[in-house]
Amino acid sequence: MTPAARLSAAIELIDTIEKDRVPAAKALKEWGTAHRFAGSGDRAAIAGLVWDVLRRYASSAYLMDSDTARARLIGMLRLERNMDAATMAALFDGSRFAPAPLTEAEQAALASRSLEGAPAAIAGDYPEWLDPYLAKAFGDERVAEAAAMASRAPLDLRVNTLKSNRDKTLGALAHLHAKPTRWSATGLRIELSADARNPGIQAEEDFIKGAIEVQDEGSQLAAALTAAKPGEQVIDLCAGAGGKTLALAAMMQGKGRLIATDSDKRQLAPIHERLSRAGVHNADVRTPKGEADPLAEISATADLVVIDAPCTGTGTWRRNPDAKWRMRPGALEIRLRDQTAVLDRAVPLLKAGGRIAYITCSVLSEENGDQVRAFTARHPEFAVVPPEQTASVLWDKAEEFAQAALQSPEGWLMTPRRTGTDGFFVSVLKKA
Repeated sequence: MTPAARLSAAIELIDTIEKDRVPAAKALKEWGTAHRFAGSGDRAAIAGLVWDVLRRYASSAYLMDSDTARARLIGMLRLERNMDAATMAALFDGSRFAPAPLTEAEQAALASRSLEGAPAAIAGDYPEWLDPYLAKAFGDERVAEAAAMASRAPLDLRVNTLKSNRDKTLGALAHLHAKPTRWSATGLRIELSADARNPGIQAEEDFIKGAIEVQDEGSQLAAALTAAKPGEQVIDLCAGAGGKTLALAAMMQGKGRLIATDSDKRQLAPIHERLSRAGVHNADVRTPKGEADPLAEISATADLVVIDAPCTGTGTWRRNPDAKWRMRPGALEIRLRDQTAVLDRAVPLLKAGGRIAYITCSVLSEENGDQVRAFTARHPEFAVVPPEQTASVLWDKAEEFAQAALQSPEGWLMTPRRTGTDGFFVSVLKKA
């Protein structure tokens, strides 16, 4: 496909996503199935265009003073890809499979309009109803923080120290231009251009042998801040597919007891194969069966309960940009109730001196600091471990991390703008 034909396809897809209200990933998959002639490079380039439009969904329409799929694509090309009008005109030439030529109104918008003076929700590309929540979290910096959350995420990997080390894996992945991550001692990062395909990590020998896993650096740091130790009894209460479970297992060096469970047994489906591939032998996966509590026999024995809490996912907008436009106010209320329930569930599992590591992939104060304060009010036997103390596990990176991340009395908040990671909040609470 020509570059111009890819633009036409992207416009068609954006129009479908808007009119049929379907998730972007589903629309892209269905388009690929219906257009078998499109090669993998074409599909990757078209997907890149669509995701970038969703990242700049509000600002692109504002720039063009139009909310059509075509206008959003044109606005995105200017804002995200820095394409000038002359270059666009060469692609929008009306030839076969190419978009129609730029109109006078479109050329005038490109020449005269900018985001200067745009409302915060427009300049930051997020739904207007979220503005008070982001203002509470970031104040006047919310536009800059949200704009960073609208950028494309790199591909981060975690080296499984049960099977390899970072230097060895760097050599094995040199052809992918992998580099060490800034903070995580076990992380690797592969930067991706706007229309680049994700490399086939699952086909790499190191992945097949369990030496690496795909995991955002922020998620790696969240696991590190739990300070799980060899020999401890650790419960991963919201294990899901097992990303943090695997990181915890490596930290425990195969020593101690690691129990992984999740209220949604469907989320646990991939964890068994992942644990096996990673060489983890001290993990016990507890899959819920009916109404029975899979942790019924555990009472006041756990050293650490890790809660990767269900949340709005606002911290992962870089990876799932259409999620923010599909998010509704009611979703926050549901998640707040879920978080309260899972925090309270952890209490009887812990022995005296035990810890809860509360983690969200959200940047909203309601799900983070507010939730922690409400928990300690309900359970005064718990106190927040000072954030500067939890960061000490980062050793030589602790001071630099403290300067970059947002610190509150309740914990740490990482953001794409500040730490170059997805948005993660981590709070550690200790039982008296």
